[in-house]
Amino acid sequence: MTKEHSRVAYQVMWNRLISVVEEQAQALIRTAFSTSVREAGDLSAGVYDPQGNMLAQAVTGTPGHVNAMADAVAHFIRRIGRQNMFEGDVYITNDPWEGTGHLHDITMVTPSFHKGVLVGFFACTAHIVDIGGRGFGADAQSVYEEGLYIPIMKFAERGKVDETLVRIIRGNVREPDQLIGDIYALVTCNEIGHRRLIDMMEEFALDDLNGIATFILDNSRRATLEAIAALPQKSASGEMTMDGFDTPITLKVTVRVEPDRIITDFTGTSGLDRKGINCPLVYTKAYACYALKVAIAPEIPNNAASLAPFEVTAPENSIVHALHPAPVALRHIVGHFVPDAVYDAFDKIVPGLVPAEGAGCLCNFQVSLRPRSDAPAPPDARRSEVLTFNSGGSGARPAHDGMNATAFPSGVMTMPIEATEHAGPVIIWRKELRPDSGGAGRTRGGLGQYMEVGAQEGHEFDIQAMFDRGQHPARGRRGGQDGARTTIARSDGASMQVKGKQFVPHGARVVMAFPGGAGYGDPSERPVDQVKRDLARGYISDRIAAEDYGLSAEEIAAIHQAVAKGEPL
Repeated sequence: MTKEHSRVAYQVMWNRLISVVEEQAQALIRTAFSTSVREAGDLSAGVYDPQGNMLAQAVTGTPGHVNAMADAVAHFIRRIGRQNMFEGDVYITNDPWEGTGHLHDITMVTPSFHKGVLVGFFACTAHIVDIGGRGFGADAQSVYEEGLYIPIMKFAERGKVDETLVRIIRGNVREPDQLIGDIYALVTCNEIGHRRLIDMMEEFALDDLNGIATFILDNSRRATLEAIAALPQKSASGEMTMDGFDTPITLKVTVRVEPDRIITDFTGTSGLDRKGINCPLVYTKAYACYALKVAIAPEIPNNAASLAPFEVTAPENSIVHALHPAPVALRHIVGHFVPDAVYDAFDKIVPGLVPAEGAGCLCNFQVSLRPRSDAPAPPDARRSEVLTFNSGGSGARPAHDGMNATAFPSGVMTMPIEATEHAGPVIIWRKELRPDSGGAGRTRGGLGQYMEVGAQEGHEFDIQAMFDRGQHPARGRRGGQDGARTTIARSDGASMQVKGKQFVPHGARVVMAFPGGAGYGDPSERPVDQVKRDLARGYISDRIAAEDYGLSAEEIAAIHQAVAKGEPL
């Protein structure tokens, strides 16, 4: 085989590995019990070489899971020990500092053997609905309150499942069948990845992955370094403020571009919060790397080498470098704002490349339903835990509008009403786009959404609010205007907070408005035909069309008349 043919063959193998891990991820989606996996795609899957270097990741999944999991397999190798790894083994953890940042993520690692030799690993992660403790929310004051901790250990050895571990897990969570089902789904998807890898190795007559690993990592490293070398070698600082739990939090960051790396330093960022919104460094690193990589090298596949030139540092026990035993259940709230903070600095280094700020963190809430306590409940009333993933609007991009009700940077999907209502006795009374929530600009911010949630007759519930942007909306970039803030209230007029567990009595509903993304550029520069289109679609009101974009009363009336008659604008 010639050198050129070898490169072609290796490229084919690389593409095959990416398809293998994507099939691995899709298998998890098809078999998972958790709605957060099946409907929202809150997962990750990847294949690793024998040293624990990630070679390929599935396209399906979230940057927080994938980039954090990139470091996890090395922890498994260190904790388990190579001499204790056997065919048929499966390893498990939800360690926030050696996994993906909080107890609600289960990571499974499976060693892959070929002809009796360890050739690599498969790993996958899934968010599970309940892990015991206080439940999914920010109310705990230490990680010990947040749920069951599973250290890195063997779930199965030589094909035999540790039934004692299974009994411990089942005895400490609210949804035992669902959680054990998710664990077996994770085991299964790794097994599918292993089988497809062995098929590939046999097809290409490979005894190990050393050659393809070297090809992948060398080419990825070289391409990433070339992208970094093309940037101005300078540094810049940025910062942003978010709601926090009781008091605002400031993220400060300095981005420094060097010839062979980009260093992101969070010195000056707020310290630990007393509630569970703290973020382990592994998760901060995941989103800081993601932000810069998608800005300068989005076409290079994600792997250990393409991530390595992005270095992230932060002071210990800052809110982006929380150490054990800090509460970290909602680490995603802080972590999802990391890209906006990084972009505030990077925009000063490479202008005109990164988007305006968006909603940032997901607009998630979990509903804990139970039979009503203020009066006799119907016999069919039941307890249930329902977690739903939702999104505000993403920020406007330099050349394109922000996306409506679309998660950035997490990338998870908004869960359908039907799937949410199927999971328990919950009713979603309203779910629609929120007009005027996207900040005005040359390109407009994406719209947030309205949601109204209640329970079926005979039930009351607690809602775990996991929101932000209540006091600090997404900021416009280069003349763009801010997006709309988050609001939350009870239908009976009672006020509510954007974070924390809150009681909702029988018959009451929770009314929420999720934030919009900010605009980019001067609104006066927005093409008139796009303003008219937005007004016709109901994305903006007459007031915004006139005040922010300068449409006349006659133009506005003509648009409404054309819409009423079904005529083109």
